[in-house]
Amino acid sequence: MPIPTAHIEAKPGDIAKTVLMPGDPLRAKFVAENFLENPVCFNGVRGMLGYTGLYEGKEVSVMGSGMGIPSIGIYSYELFNFYDVDNIIRIGTSGAMQPHVKVRDIVIAQGACTNSDFGRQYNLPGTFAPIASYKLLKYCVEQTVANGTPYHVGNILSSDIFYDDDSSANEKWRKMGVLCVEMESAGLYMNAARAGKNALGIFTISDSLVTGEATTSAERQSAFTAMMEIALKTAVLS
Repeated sequence: MPIPTAHIEAKPGDIAKTVLMPGDPLRAKFVAENFLENPVCFNGVRGMLGYTGLYEGKEVSVMGSGMGIPSIGIYSYELFNFYDVDNIIRIGTSGAMQPHVKVRDIVIAQGACTNSDFGRQYNLPGTFAPIASYKLLKYCVEQTVANGTPYHVGNILSSDIFYDDDSSANEKWRKMGVLCVEMESAGLYMNAARAGKNALGIFTISDSLVTGEATTSAERQSAFTAMMEIALKTAVLS
């Protein structure tokens, strides 16, 4: 497909090799304006803002993905396959599914379970296990330790369903040790695997499905700066 695409209006060379992807385009704008040097907006199609600038002397991009696997599936596919992006680091919010995972902790997604049928397109003779790039995972854990923020590494759930009609669904995932739930990473990991590229999901716990504690929408948009800094430092190393 020629570029610009139907969803990204950037020209060749406008997007860095490593892209941070929050779900919320306003969070992408916040990262660009508060962390990047000389950020330039490369996308505004459908309000899905994307910027490229410098962080610690390295070119880094940040762009919204929207909500859900279908949305990040489109944007990450185009970035990997049409814009020659090598690394996508999803920075998002997530709901804790374990009592030891606290609000504002960091979760680094080693693997991503899913109830989505996104992987069916590959016609595999079995079930594919979407996992993160070990290189990005290793760098991210090192930077999280250095940052001093409480963190967890393990399996997460990428759910297609926000309002689940099965009231027992969370408990079923909880008993398998799943740390938290979000809505995008499994699709991102599958697109990365198919393209031979690298992907990682990093999350700030915004609410707990165990205790009911929650943060505000304003905090979720702009106040989770530890996650942003960890992702940017990981990007510099990638």
